Amino acid sequence: MIILGIETSCDETSAAIINNGKLISNIVLSQEIHLQFGGVVPEFASREHENQISYIVSKSISSANILITDLDAIAVTYGAGLMGALLVGLNYAKGLAIGLNIPFLGVNHMEGHLYANFIDNPEFDYPFLCLLVSGGHTQIWEVNSFGNYELIGNTVDDAAGEAFDKGARILGLSYPGGPEIEKIAKDGNKNAFKFTIPRVKSSIYNFSFSGLKTALLYTCQKLTDSELKEQKSNLASSFQEVIIDTLLDKLKKAIILTGHSRIAVAGGVAANKRFRDKADVLSKNNGLEIYFPKMQFCTDNAAMIAMAGYQRLKMGEVSNLNLKAKPNLYLNSKGEDQVAS
Repeated sequence: MIILGIETSCDETSAAIINNGKLISNIVLSQEIHLQFGGVVPEFASREHENQISYIVSKSISSANILITDLDAIAVTYGAGLMGALLVGLNYAKGLAIGLNIPFLGVNHMEGHLYANFIDNPEFDYPFLCLLVSGGHTQIWEVNSFGNYELIGNTVDDAAGEAFDKGARILGLSYPGGPEIEKIAKDGNKNAFKFTIPRVKSSIYNFSFSGLKTALLYTCQKLTDSELKEQKSNLASSFQEVIIDTLLDKLKKAIILTGHSRIAVAGGVAANKRFRDKADVLSKNNGLEIYFPKMQFCTDNAAMIAMAGYQRLKMGEVSNLNLKAKPNLYLNSKGEDQVAS
């Protein structure tokens, strides 16, 4: 069963091939045009996807050493994401599926992240907790089986990745913010500034990063230009540390609640080395199994979309050609796709 996966939800144009659950190619093109704007420009993103998608899909097929006629199905992200970007991938997948007379499957981007760790860990099994940390989402899911999920914790405002981006902007760093903060934080003192773990009254499992961003802003405003320049690495290190500590604090609470010892971490923030190191200490000290995807599968990629599509196809699921792109799509506790109001 050979599946082509396509991902165009934001600013990565990606295509991947999975054969019976084994990844045999994964091509990702990150759009650099947005760097000069300090964030993703939706119109430019969709145009770049249009320009590159045929080439990326062709490259994924040739890299897998197969023919396009060998494909058995196509899995594609149809939400959540930028409307124009989603439409490029979805319409391309539909046209290709019609031309080849094969089924296509619309995949929820969030569900794709849940299955990123299955790519490199074939022994990975249910049940498990998934800490999903990306630019748009920070959530803890209890994954009991495919399509059977329970949301344990969610962000009430900014996601962790969004906090990194906004924090980087406050510090005068470039986009994307997470890698830039991580880079200069290596030379900083994590204890130089005292930022506290945000508390959320609604649930001890929920996240909040908006106040933390504001605390960084106020701290920077109290410094002179020369002091800010001198303290930038310390600020980045302290800011990064409390974000990571917040993620692990909520995760530990979810572990106590559910009793699970198998944990998957997914999303762009999972690429942060300091985060990985502290999670490794938590794992060793508490007899846990904490899995991180390879770096290439942390950020948006088609391999995770193909893997989620493969799981759905095994269950006999396919999508109708009238499926629409849904920018505000989210995942509910039954694995069903819904649109946020």
